[in-house]
Amino acid sequence: MLFLTYALMLVFSLVTHREMFGADESKDVACEADEELTRMAEEGAHAPWSVGKSVGVLLGATAFVALISEFLVVAIESARESLELTEVFVCVIVVAIIGNAAEHSSAVLMALCNKMDISIGIAVGSSLQVALFVAPVLVFASYLLGRPMNFEFTVPEVVAVVASVIIVEQISSDGESNWIEGLQLLSVYAVLAVLFYFLPDMHPAGAHQ
Repeated sequence: MLFLTYALMLVFSLVTHREMFGADESKDVACEADEELTRMAEEGAHAPWSVGKSVGVLLGATAFVALISEFLVVAIESARESLELTEVFVCVIVVAIIGNAAEHSSAVLMALCNKMDISIGIAVGSSLQVALFVAPVLVFASYLLGRPMNFEFTVPEVVAVVASVIIVEQISSDGESNWIEGLQLLSVYAVLAVLFYFLPDMHPAGAHQ
């Protein structure tokens, strides 16, 4: 159901209602960094890539990201054992921060350019991709690899997800933002980090994770 929902969201945003997700040029505020990148792109303008070249570069980048991810997993596992951190804290806090570094930097850059609609879209879109696409795919892949992984969450994990959804709705519904809202979001994240730091591993013994 999650996987199907994600597929239909792609159809909605890329096919049937793509005009809803276009940038509003009338509300675009000048950003020095953005203008500099645009100027450099115009000076070095060249013909667009072919489909084959684009796909090849994408596959190559994906392969390198997968390789780096393997190094990351090994390093984090060693650090987790030496620092005596729980798997829940490492997965929910540490991996989430490191694994989404690219999205975080892009969202921050857009926020600095006062393009909050794009910034929120990057942050929310990244989370939706993990929840609706990556997680179901991992479950499907675990069965294909002969090591079934469950999709079971503890009560604190469910509460954290529900609270995150409610907070995002409250922040984005009015279409405005300010520094105190950002501070409150960081405070909520810090509270969740403390919760998961002291939360023991509550998954049933012997369950595949």
